[in-house]
Amino acid sequence: MSAAANQAIAASTKRLLIVWHSRTGTAKALAHAAAVGARAAEEAVEVQLLSADETDPAAMLSADAYLFACPENLASMTGAMKEMVDRCYYPLLDRINGRPWALIIAAGTDGEGAVRQWQRIATGWRLKAIAEPMIVRTGADTPEAIAAAKTVPETRLQEARELGMAMATGLALGVF
Repeated sequence: MSAAANQAIAASTKRLLIVWHSRTGTAKALAHAAAVGARAAEEAVEVQLLSADETDPAAMLSADAYLFACPENLASMTGAMKEMVDRCYYPLLDRINGRPWALIIAAGTDGEGAVRQWQRIATGWRLKAIAEPMIVRTGADTPEAIAAAKTVPETRLQEARELGMAMATGLALGVF
C-alpha cells in the first residue's frame, strides 16, 4: 500500500476515548469492558483507555467520541474525574462541539446526581449524547461496604461491552 493510501486510512480512522476513575474497582471494570467491546466491534476505530489522571486536553482533542466511567460520591462525580474536567473544560470549550459521548456511573444506591453533573458538563461542551447513562448500583450503603472492593456482575459487564461496541460501530459507520 502506498504512503498516501496509508495516510488516507489513518486520517479516516475514528478514535474513541474512554476516560475512567475508580476507587473500588467497579468503574474501572466497566470501562475496561467497554474497551473490550469497542475493540471487538470495529478495527477501524482506535480505542484509547485513559485514567482521569492521564487525560488532558490533547487526548480529548484527538478523540472523535467519549465514554466516561466513574463512581458517584456524595451525589456527584469523584474528585479525580472532576479534576480532569477542571483541567480540560476551558481549553476544550467550543473545540469539541457535537462529538458523541456516553456515560457509565458506578453508584451505591443512586447515581442520578453524578449523571446530572455530567449532563451539565456535556451541555457546556456541546457534546451529543448517544446513549442513556448506564448506572450500575452496587447496593453499598455502609462505610464498610462503600470502601470495599467490588465485583461487577457479568450481566453489567456485558452491558458495558455492548455500549463500547455500539459506540465503535456508530463511529465507524458515521452514524454519529
